[in-house]
Amino acid sequence: MENAIDKPVNSFSIAIRGVVIVMLVAVSSEVACATLKGTPKTNAYATLLYMGTPRDYEFYIAARVMLGTLLRLEVDADLVVIASTSVPQHWQETLTDEGFKVVVVKDIQNPYHSNHNFNKRFEFTLNKIYVWSLTEYTRVVMLDVDNLFLRKPDELFQCGQFCAAFINPCIFHTGLFVLQPSSEVFSTMMHDINAKKENRDGVDQGFLVSHFTDLLDRPMFHPPVDGSRLNGLFRLSIGYQMDAAFYYLKLKWRIPCGPNSVITFPSVPMLKPWYWWSWPTLPLGLSWHEKRMETIGYESETSTLIAESLFYVVTMFLAIIIRQRYAAVEKSFTKSCFGRGLYCEKKMCHPLALKILIALLVAVSFLFPALIIPTTVHPFAGWGVFLLGSLWHLTVVINSFQLPVLPVLTPWIGGIGALSVLAWPFYSNGILRAAAIAVYTALVTPILWNAAMKVSAVVDVRTHWEPQLTWTRLNSGSGSETLMKLC
Repeated sequence: MENAIDKPVNSFSIAIRGVVIVMLVAVSSEVACATLKGTPKTNAYATLLYMGTPRDYEFYIAARVMLGTLLRLEVDADLVVIASTSVPQHWQETLTDEGFKVVVVKDIQNPYHSNHNFNKRFEFTLNKIYVWSLTEYTRVVMLDVDNLFLRKPDELFQCGQFCAAFINPCIFHTGLFVLQPSSEVFSTMMHDINAKKENRDGVDQGFLVSHFTDLLDRPMFHPPVDGSRLNGLFRLSIGYQMDAAFYYLKLKWRIPCGPNSVITFPSVPMLKPWYWWSWPTLPLGLSWHEKRMETIGYESETSTLIAESLFYVVTMFLAIIIRQRYAAVEKSFTKSCFGRGLYCEKKMCHPLALKILIALLVAVSFLFPALIIPTTVHPFAGWGVFLLGSLWHLTVVINSFQLPVLPVLTPWIGGIGALSVLAWPFYSNGILRAAAIAVYTALVTPILWNAAMKVSAVVDVRTHWEPQLTWTRLNSGSGSETLMKLC
C-alpha cells in the first residue's frame, strides 16, 4: 500500500519540478532578450527633418520609408531623426512608434540666407551639423531622405573620422557621409557658422566642403576584414552614392567600383522618386515605392483616392445621362431655332473668346486632377485617378459646349500612349527609350493639331453661321416662312 501511495506522490513531485524548470528557462530567456534589446548601440544612421519647405510632408514620408528600409535590413545601429522644434508633435510620435529615436533640436539660423541666389528651402540644412553632437555614438552615417538602400551597409561604421563619396569629380556629396561625433568639432563648426565662414552655396554642402578641404586627396575606404575601425579621412566608392542618372543611360547598373549599396536622387526636386508623376519618366521611382509598400504602406492616402474616384465615376455617369436628354430636347423646335440665336445676339459667344475659353478648360482638365491627388501615392494609383479625373473634366467640357467627342479626347488618348511608350519595359538602353519618345511625339503632334482644328471649325460654325443666320432670318422674314426654312 505504501508503494502504491508513493508512486503518485513521486509523479506529482516530478511534474512540479518540470513546470518550475520550464518557467525558469522562460524567465531567463525573456530577461536575456530584454537585456539584448536594451543594449545601447554604438553606431547610428541619422537623418534630418525640419519645416519651412514647400515639401515638408513629402520629406517626412521619405524619412519614414528610408529608415523603415534600414529597420527591415536589420542594421546593427540606432535609427535617429534629428528633428527641429517646428516638426509637428504627432509626426514625432509616429516616428517614435515606428522604432526611431527622435532628437529634437533648435534650428540653426543660417547667416547666408541673404546671399544672392540663396534658395530659401535650404535655409535650415545647417542643422545637419548637430550630428557631430551625438557623442553617445562611436560612428554615425548621416543621410538625406532621398537615399534608397539596396543592402545593409554596416561596414561604413569601420570608416574614419569623416568619409564621403564624390558624385561630382571634385566635390564630395553630402547626401551620405560617415563621421565620428565630437563635441570639439561641433563647437568649431558652430563658431565657423557664427563667423560666417566662406560658403559657396550657403547650405550644408558648401559648408562641409569648406571644412574638409582635402578629402579628394585622401585614400579610398576599404573595410578591414577583421572588423576594426580606421582613423583618418577617406573617400567612399560611388557604390555608396549611386546617382540615379547613371542608371538611365543603360537602364541597368554598371558600377564596378565597390558594392552597389545606395541609390541617391539628386535630381530636379519635383521628380524625386516619391512623387507619383515621376514614373514612368524616371523608372527607378517604382523601386522607391516598392520600399514604401514594404514599410509604411499607403493607408493614409487610400481613402482620399477612393473618394475622388467615386466622385468622378458617379458624376460622369450623371453627365452622360444629362447629355443624352439634352440631345433629345435639342431636336425640338425651340432649341434648334431660338435658343442659340438669342445667346449669340447678346454677344456672349465671340468665336475667338470661346476658343480661348475651351483651350483653357481643356488645360485645366489635366491640371486640376493632378493637383488634388496626394503627392506620394503609388504611381499606378496616381496615374489611374489622374486619367479618370481628366476624362471627367473633358466630358464636362464636351457637354457644356456641345463639342465633338473624339477631337476633344485626343490629348487624353495621346497621353495614355505617351505613358505606354515611357513605361515599355523592354528597352535595352536609355538612348533607344529617348528615340522612341521622340518618334512618338513626332507622330502624335499632327494628330493633336488636326483635332484642335476640328474643334475650332465646330466653334466657328456654331458661333458664326448657325446662330446668326437663325436670328437674322427670324427678324427679317415672316415667322412661319422662316421657321419652315430652318426647321
